[in-house]
Amino acid sequence: MPIKEGIRTGGRSARVQESVHAAVRALLQEQDRSTLTVPQVAARAGVTPSTIYRRWGELVALLADVALERLRPDTAPADTGSLRGDLLAWAEQYLDEMSSDVGRNMMRDVISSACPGYCTRILRSQLQVILARAERRGEALPDLDRLLDLLVAPTVFRILFAEAPPSLEQLHGLVDLALA
Repeated sequence: MPIKEGIRTGGRSARVQESVHAAVRALLQEQDRSTLTVPQVAARAGVTPSTIYRRWGELVALLADVALERLRPDTAPADTGSLRGDLLAWAEQYLDEMSSDVGRNMMRDVISSACPGYCTRILRSQLQVILARAERRGEALPDLDRLLDLLVAPTVFRILFAEAPPSLEQLHGLVDLALA
């Protein structure tokens, strides 16, 4: 079931979402995610299980929604004064956040949901900010899809499926490759 994006902000719906998200975050601090259940989340959030099922459909969609909330950036990517510097700063922060256990679990939750494209929209938005700044500075710009294919995709693959995430040296190489 896709994450519902058209839900109005504020009001009862927003309070329910925040309560349920807070319950999930708290329960994941206390127990392994494999033991988490919708009735536990509902009890902690002060809602009925049917409220969760009606809104999210299943536990995996709820976990993905909580993960996506955490994936949304709080601030714009760092402005270092150059496209390469901005991409390095962004990529290093992304690697640091996503290669943690919490980051890996968030990515797995999103991948297992019916809406992994939402993650791409978040990444595109962040990278577009970096590219727009570089364009204002008159720098040559790579294609946005090139950044996704040559920087983001191998980083995510190595975080999720390799024995180790990319090293900083490898990450810097990916940035240079994407800019070549």
